[in-house]
Amino acid sequence: MKEIHSLENSQAPKIPNLGEMTWLFLKLGTIGFGGGIAMIALMEEEFVKRRNCLETEEFLHGVALGQILGSFPVNTALFIGYRLHGFLGGLIGSMTFLAPSLIMVLVLSWLYFSFNQIPSLQGILAGLAPVVIGIILTAAWSMGQKAIASSVALGIAIGACVGSLTHINPVIILFTGGMIGLLLKLTPKKIKLKKLADTNQSALVLPVAMQALPHHWAVLAETPVIPGAVSLLTLGWTFLKVGFVFFGGGFVLIPVLKQLLIDNLHWLTQQEFIDGVAISQLTPGPIAVISTFAGFRVGGIMGAMIATFGLFLPSIVLMFVLSKYYQKVRHLQPVKHFLSGVNPAVVGMIVSAAVNLAPGVFLGSESTKIIINLCLLGMTLLVIGKLKWHPAISLGIGAMTGIAVSFLPGVS
Repeated sequence: MKEIHSLENSQAPKIPNLGEMTWLFLKLGTIGFGGGIAMIALMEEEFVKRRNCLETEEFLHGVALGQILGSFPVNTALFIGYRLHGFLGGLIGSMTFLAPSLIMVLVLSWLYFSFNQIPSLQGILAGLAPVVIGIILTAAWSMGQKAIASSVALGIAIGACVGSLTHINPVIILFTGGMIGLLLKLTPKKIKLKKLADTNQSALVLPVAMQALPHHWAVLAETPVIPGAVSLLTLGWTFLKVGFVFFGGGFVLIPVLKQLLIDNLHWLTQQEFIDGVAISQLTPGPIAVISTFAGFRVGGIMGAMIATFGLFLPSIVLMFVLSKYYQKVRHLQPVKHFLSGVNPAVVGMIVSAAVNLAPGVFLGSESTKIIINLCLLGMTLLVIGKLKWHPAISLGIGAMTGIAVSFLPGVS
């Protein structure tokens, strides 16, 4: 591999200093529209091709390890930073890469909760709702093509979907799927790592991470808290626990947070949750910044920061460990079996999120509005699933359609 690398990249390594690396990640975090694979491609261009400071194989290892827990673009930025400048480099790399999206969501959240009664804004959000459902479905389809390789995997996906719809604890669903995969020695499809990144799903998973999950998830949910009266400690602890089940990329957060924030804690309404997903998709960063939106709703700017920190902390800590010991972890066969059961469970949970959100969008409205929403859903499935356009384009079309519909006579 080193010989191939030397042929492909004959120039001498140009390792950026800490300041240059900080600027590079800040730039990538600002322009990285196009989803996880687009961000990874930008990182590869900067650090592998242009500067030759990482070998291709080493870079792909970082992408693989980054998909264990949390947002894999953020984790990959941490991995690169760690390989270049140790602990401080990893911390700065991940934080500066995430910062632009965090700032965007803070601004959009303030605008949303300050002016959401303006008719034009309500029209925009109404047009975004069916697009969000389409984005969820296309993610589930893309993941399912890679994750469901057998009838057993299909059964796991269906069981996870039913379990999520009946409000079974997400931890139990994921762990059960993983154990089935481990016991039956399921194996993943043979997929190139770079294509796997496009699904934003895990490439590896550690049973020890599941063992570290809190054992009393439901304790907090027993007493719903009125938004605005939640302590920052409670807010941070809630999202920290979510961070421990952040398997399968950002879209797995949708069913998990939907059940927790809407059904159990009542911190968000269903419409606010849909709008939060849409806002998170309008940024160049991971969909996980929906935690910033939810935290802002409950505790303002400080709540947004604490919720984001709590959600990302488990994956960042794990990624620091894996960045140091990744060569020992990547060959563990039991890990691959466990993942082969977790991945279809993730797909089933994502489908359940779309099913949960659909009635509020396609039922109870006027027939004209239902037809328009169905057209927006079909458009989203086409342009994202088939044409591979960025979700922001579909969201923009949905927003403009929502504004236009709000001016139609007799349509509310």
